[in-house]
Amino acid sequence: MDAHVAWLFTISVLNAMTPILLTALGEILAERAGIVNIGLEGIIMLGALFGVMAAEAAHGPLPGLLAGLAAGALIGLLHAWLTAYLRGDHIIPGVGINTLALGLVPFMLIVYWHSAGQHQVPDYARVPRIAGISPVTIFAIALAPIMWWILFRTSWGLAVRSVGENPEAADTVGIRVERTQAIATIIGASLAGLAGAYMSLDWLATITKEIAAGRGFIALALVVFSNWDPINALGGAALFGFFDVLREWVKIMPSVKAVVPDTLLNTIPYLVTLAAVAGVLGKVRPPRHVGQPYKRE
Repeated sequence: MDAHVAWLFTISVLNAMTPILLTALGEILAERAGIVNIGLEGIIMLGALFGVMAAEAAHGPLPGLLAGLAAGALIGLLHAWLTAYLRGDHIIPGVGINTLALGLVPFMLIVYWHSAGQHQVPDYARVPRIAGISPVTIFAIALAPIMWWILFRTSWGLAVRSVGENPEAADTVGIRVERTQAIATIIGASLAGLAGAYMSLDWLATITKEIAAGRGFIALALVVFSNWDPINALGGAALFGFFDVLREWVKIMPSVKAVVPDTLLNTIPYLVTLAAVAGVLGKVRPPRHVGQPYKRE
């Protein structure tokens, strides 16, 4: 592999890992505070949808990225209200978010763009790159150590981890449990929304009815694989991104294409995800109170 091909492969891996990394980092923060959000797939899709709509309306990519963030934040606010304040089940809202996105995105493709399959994003709405690398990718990679530092080296990070481990004790020492959980959940969902906007406005430059393609669920698996550690998530995202790109490169090889169907090759990233999570089960320890509504006595 010559230097140019190696560089192209590296850029492709960075592109593929960015949405998974952003989404996983957000979910790590939320779960460290005790809130599970399985609606990441839907948030990515909605972030992609509203990101394109805003970018095209404003004739620039920045409003689109901000719209993706905002869409995620609004969903995170709703999820936090249902789980942290109303103390509801953590899984059902996520299922609702995914179902909403699966219906709304295809509907908007038809109603807003008059297209049943996909809409190509115009050049003026796409995120410009720096030496071939997206600024969103740079942000995502830099965010991993920053989030690690916040979680393990700041008082707010200690409060987040305390709420996820023992909310009763955190409440006793004056930590506002619901507010801490809500902030973490909103930030986490915002990053998933940004991941969606990145996919539509940058990496793929298109919006389709299946744009997330399971990446929200891969991000959930990455949270477990990383043992709820942002630095580990960075390495795990690179691993999943590598196999995602490898799948696409292998698919265009004539010798492989003649023997192995594309549908089978498409399973490679998901099989790697299953293998990776299976390999760490029993060795990881989730936050002790994750997914459990906190009810004061």
